[in-house]
Amino acid sequence: MGTVTLGVSIAVPEPYGSFLQKRREGFGDPHAHGIPTHVTLLPPTEVDGSCLPTIEAHLAEVAAAGRSFPMRLSGTGTFRPLSPVVFVNVVEGSSACAWLQKRIRDTSGPVARELQFPYHPHVTIAHGIAEEAMDRAFEELADFEAAWTVGGFALYEQGADGVWRLEREYPFGHGEQDAASMAPGVPHQGVVRPPATSR
Repeated sequence: MGTVTLGVSIAVPEPYGSFLQKRREGFGDPHAHGIPTHVTLLPPTEVDGSCLPTIEAHLAEVAAAGRSFPMRLSGTGTFRPLSPVVFVNVVEGSSACAWLQKRIRDTSGPVARELQFPYHPHVTIAHGIAEEAMDRAFEELADFEAAWTVGGFALYEQGADGVWRLEREYPFGHGEQDAASMAPGVPHQGVVRPPATSR
């Protein structure tokens, strides 16, 4: 079956998700169209495709033990000079994100892995672009604010074209369900498609 690259994340709902994605595009980040606006729980992880059923069952167990929690974003931060990233801060909901990501990556589970850096929940708005553009992102979104209730997380798979596509959503307390059965008010993680090419 070969290998696939997976990621697990929490969506930034509308209208905030599209707004931040458009701003990321405006800063010149080439990844803007391929990555829905999100808070990472499991970074890109290559696995054997045959392990997908086991991974999906594991994620359903983690979600079943989870509970909805408030998330609030405010202002900007950066990982520079260690990593060329500018982000929006998660100022409420960090501990819940940390709890989730630790259980997703549990050493007894199917996606156990070490992280390159200590876990720090955030929403990337610029990555690996010119320093001047990174500075713009940091300054222009310094007053950004958003808040919502997180009701679950989602599994994504990265295609050969580099675009991350939604595979399955996992609402808290209910195990695995499809997107249509998510509880009212739970942010929906949409699929982001690359822009149409002009002729």
